[in-house]
Amino acid sequence: MLLATDLDGTFLGGSEAHREELYTLIRSRNDIQLVFVTGRGIRSVLRLLEDETIPKPEYIICDVGATVTHLASLAPVEPVQSGIASLWPGDHVREQLKAVEGLLHQEAHQQYRCSYYYDDATDIEAAREVAASLHCDLLLSAGKYLDILPRGVSKGNTLQQLLGVMALPHQQVLVAGDSMNDYSMFEMGFKGVVVGEAEPELVVRTSGMKNVLQAGHSGAGGILEAMTFFPEFGIYL
Repeated sequence: MLLATDLDGTFLGGSEAHREELYTLIRSRNDIQLVFVTGRGIRSVLRLLEDETIPKPEYIICDVGATVTHLASLAPVEPVQSGIASLWPGDHVREQLKAVEGLLHQEAHQQYRCSYYYDDATDIEAAREVAASLHCDLLLSAGKYLDILPRGVSKGNTLQQLLGVMALPHQQVLVAGDSMNDYSMFEMGFKGVVVGEAEPELVVRTSGMKNVLQAGHSGAGGILEAMTFFPEFGIYL
């Protein structure tokens, strides 16, 4: 199986005991491949991986789907990355969004997306209009994060393209997440788990999906639940 998982609140979340159990399981099984699918940038993920207790993924999808990297070589995954890059309008996205009231730019290295904090005072509709005029999508998550991405780019879409490069069947994938920027992975039809303590809107939006488990445990505990819930993965704890 391939575990494609969000980081914060998901793979890095839950109790210490559940994290240790999940990480030990992944390291001990040659039949479990790991892909991180995160809103973090690649530099942040590489710093995280300096912690030797965290299993190393084969691939890292960062920037809410806007970048995809092969960890061993640190090379972009082609032709997926070039396709994403061709859709990004460039630095003038950030310039035009300066006119939107209430946006606070996130100070992080970003190549093919723009990320902001927002609150009740933010003019979301104005931001949507700017995004649409630049052929981009606007994504809200966790009640405070606003991302501008190339049109059609998402965690789910980039993961789907990565599977094509890996020549891995759709049915061998388990996705895991806890916020609305993970929704596209569930929407793609992958078997998945919304871990406990997830963003309420994600819980509501996925509640009718037969391919999705609403876990009782948060973070790593929810992932462990899903691994045993779907018998086709052949994992028994």
